[in-house]
Amino acid sequence: MTSQPKSRPIPTSDSPCPCGSGQTYGQCCEPVLKQQRPAASAEFLMRSRFTAHVVGDHLHLHRTYLDTARKPFVADEADVGDVEWTRLVIHAHEPGPKPEMSYVDFSAYYKDGDAELALHEKSEFRRIDGHWFYTRSLRIGPAPAKATPKVGRNDPCPCGSGKKFKQCCGK
Repeated sequence: MTSQPKSRPIPTSDSPCPCGSGQTYGQCCEPVLKQQRPAASAEFLMRSRFTAHVVGDHLHLHRTYLDTARKPFVADEADVGDVEWTRLVIHAHEPGPKPEMSYVDFSAYYKDGDAELALHEKSEFRRIDGHWFYTRSLRIGPAPAKATPKVGRNDPCPCGSGKKFKQCCGK
């Protein structure tokens, strides 16, 4: 017995864009999904890919992923999932070592029963012939915490008093 996929409502051009940009769907992701204009940056491609997940546009996901972009699209019944994506938060959009590379750190939230869970990822994007493509995930989960350097007894106190650490906050 196969289950029928959930129908996903397509936003109207006047409704808020699912990517959370604050713009309408018609101003934000709709023209990119309909190939009326390319994504202006890696962040906008990430937003359009999130929206494609929300509305079930697997063709857009296929053509914007570098590994599959030049291969023919074949719809797969396994692509139809029951994940209800709720919102997207972009934490950072950073340029890469070359102008045609960029990184986007984001959290994509989804419902699991009554709970809202997050997929936190840092992804790499490349621009080829004026079009951005998702290339790979660099990290799943939040960034590792950076350790602060240990203050030595004879180092200046980090509080800014001008005293040595051992004579100030190190007591």
